[in-house]
Amino acid sequence: MFNLRPFTLLLVLASATPTLAQKPVKLKYAPDDPQHIYDAVEQPAVPRGGPAAYAEYLQSHQKYPTAALRANQEGTVLVTFVVERTGSVGAVEVKQPVAPLLDAEAIRVIKAGPKWMPAHQQGKTVRQRVTVPVSFVLAPGSGEVIEVPAPGASNPDQPLPPGAVASAPGTTSVVGTAANGAAIIRPEKSAQPVGGNVAFFTWLAANQKYPELARKRHMQAKVPVEFTVQPDGSLTDVRVVQKHGSGMDEEAVRLIKAAPKWEPATYQGKPIKQKMTLPVIFQL
Repeated sequence: MFNLRPFTLLLVLASATPTLAQKPVKLKYAPDDPQHIYDAVEQPAVPRGGPAAYAEYLQSHQKYPTAALRANQEGTVLVTFVVERTGSVGAVEVKQPVAPLLDAEAIRVIKAGPKWMPAHQQGKTVRQRVTVPVSFVLAPGSGEVIEVPAPGASNPDQPLPPGAVASAPGTTSVVGTAANGAAIIRPEKSAQPVGGNVAFFTWLAANQKYPELARKRHMQAKVPVEFTVQPDGSLTDVRVVQKHGSGMDEEAVRLIKAAPKWEPATYQGKPIKQKMTLPVIFQL
């Protein structure tokens, strides 16, 4: 045992030598720089309240640009930004663009968001680069399905989804048939509001009576509403596709029922009825 002491000391000295030699190099590493931005860390940055609450924030505070709605623009914008050591968000930019209006709105909603819990690396608060998807989704089926009654049909109001057996083989405009034999087709000219979509959404905003309960709860939403534009331009068969509650569903239905007539869809030069799905936007 007496002879082991010099050997043990030699090991300690040998292991200490490279550590002393590396000290000047460690001082030059980027992670020691307080301004360094990490992409991966031991403890990543997280939004205050958790990811689910942040996702709800993005959905409820998103303002779908009217022009983008009119142009049927949708998609997922990837936004990258830096969570600072204070938890604030900076250097916000689009990593994967979709459309200029949607890109700009994605940046706005991220910048206006709550602070984050900052990232930590080796026990220290550090800056981290984060990427978040901001999705813009239109209600499905807008302007897709119309129905032309079959000759002699007494009840042409039972359409099947597009993709059913074609009622006229070789006719490209026909996409399916109803249970009673009526043809489900794409119109030559789709139904549209008189004055255009901008005028229609402006009318909705001007005539909306924000539900008091939704206002008290600070609720905002895009309520998708399905309706039928009849050959005379009237709007019927109004129903909410996805309910949000707090009085918003009822107000959305009231608005569509009270809305001005549309220009009906046409097929072979004649007005026909067309089903539409559009969002009624509630925004404080």
